[in-house]
Amino acid sequence: MKLMECVPNFSEGRDHAVLDAIAAAMRSVKNAVLLDVDPGADTNRTVFTLAGEPEAVVEAAFQAIKKAAELIDMSKHHGAHPRMGATDVCPFIPISGMTMEECAEYARKLGKRVGDELGIPVYLYENAASKEEWQNLAHVRSGEYEALPEKAKDPAWKPDFGPQVFNARSGATAISAREFLIAYNINLNTRDKKKAHALAITIRESGKSARDKAGKLIRDENGNKVVIPGLFTHCKAVGWYIDSYDRAQISINLTNYKITPPHLVLEKVRELASEMGIQVTGSELVGLIPKAALLEAGKYYLRRLGESTGIPERMIMETAIQSMGLAELGPFDLDKKVIEYAIARPDSLCSLSLQDFADLLSTDAPAPGGGSVAALCAALSGALSAMVANLTVDKKGYESVQDKVRELAPRGQEIKLQALQCIDSDTDAFNAMMEATRLPKKTDEEIAFRNAELEKTTQQAILVPLRTLELAWEAMQLADKVADAGNANALSDAGVAALTALSAAKAADYNILINLSGSSNDAFKADIRSRAAELINKCQELAGEIESKVRNRI
Repeated sequence: MKLMECVPNFSEGRDHAVLDAIAAAMRSVKNAVLLDVDPGADTNRTVFTLAGEPEAVVEAAFQAIKKAAELIDMSKHHGAHPRMGATDVCPFIPISGMTMEECAEYARKLGKRVGDELGIPVYLYENAASKEEWQNLAHVRSGEYEALPEKAKDPAWKPDFGPQVFNARSGATAISAREFLIAYNINLNTRDKKKAHALAITIRESGKSARDKAGKLIRDENGNKVVIPGLFTHCKAVGWYIDSYDRAQISINLTNYKITPPHLVLEKVRELASEMGIQVTGSELVGLIPKAALLEAGKYYLRRLGESTGIPERMIMETAIQSMGLAELGPFDLDKKVIEYAIARPDSLCSLSLQDFADLLSTDAPAPGGGSVAALCAALSGALSAMVANLTVDKKGYESVQDKVRELAPRGQEIKLQALQCIDSDTDAFNAMMEATRLPKKTDEEIAFRNAELEKTTQQAILVPLRTLELAWEAMQLADKVADAGNANALSDAGVAALTALSAAKAADYNILINLSGSSNDAFKADIRSRAAELINKCQELAGEIESKVRNRI
């Protein structure tokens, strides 16, 4: 599932009626979740954080920018933070299932709409920048709001979108795509700010000034200070003392966790601090974190422990929480601190108990139905294969297959998670198709629009079970591998994994076939029929082989 974050900054931090109106504009958009509002009275600036499906996030951002343009008058604005517009900056950040270029394209899409519909000059920066010099936000915002009248006369400052005029009320807006910023603090068993800062300047990208044995600055032949680079790129850090915690911390901003992840920074600080006689007591996450970052940390510590990484993702993240001391200063609630969990839909079928799911399934409600059950079977198959692999990890007599089963267990977890997503996706696709059938059809335009929506939603109602069928085939292949390499005491479980994968495949195929008649696209239908038939044949053939193998060995 594609998820994107947006962190727009508005030039208002004191008038809460304005902030409430902007928040309401964001909340009015379905499938975009407002996660946080952080106002600053001194800076007269507020940072909003929202996330969700990309199209919804773009729409919510536009509605917020529109509302800010109505309510914020930049000609009267004063604050400590650099700014040039009512909506000063609006960056998009990929969370899951998205590339940076996709975020940049959404930035361009929003920029064009803001420029065209609201008449606000828009400059693209960072990964969406149209000019190399505009990658740096400080350059784009040089001179701030007060410089905009002169920039409106300079051809070199023609905005990417919108008119090259001075918009006295709204100023200009900078829109971008960038990596996720993780605000992360490391706790020390000292109150000495200097010691914390010494560690900070050692790890941060900008490094520290070189000094000789006498402590004097070292300069090069041109008289410039020699700088010793820090140990980590994409890392900004300072040392400070926090009175409420009665301890010193290293305050860190990680601007690209994919290159510099928090757990590796923590481990290096632990090493350096120990050399100074300092103890790292734990760490603190400020704000939210992408699931991928915490999963990678958990897997890192599980590997160091020699344990399987093919366990449920919440267990992996709990390992990260414990290993990094993230709950030292207060509870660490995964549902509030992990972005994907924080924006999770409250009506998810996957969140139901088995009893509630079965009860709902048994009513006359049109969904969930067979498609969701097919996806559930695929998820159960992946889970069973992961179980067999985990029952083989570190078991005597299975030394020769340890590398293999340590790879198979995580793959089972991946199939499980992807199939679980299909449970809700199948119901969503069915509901969307039903909504399309209820569209008006009185005029030629309404008929044409309704037909187009019916075709689009019908194809989606076919593509979801096709994805379930593909996952069923992957689950079948995995069951075959764990049947060969897995613990012999769990051989029957490998067989059940194959049977549930076959059930998932056949059930998904039924859902494909029943919906194909609703599509009017012959080329699409022919392609789907061919792909589904090939997958079903392969699933049935391999299922037969696994059943023979299992029965002969039991």
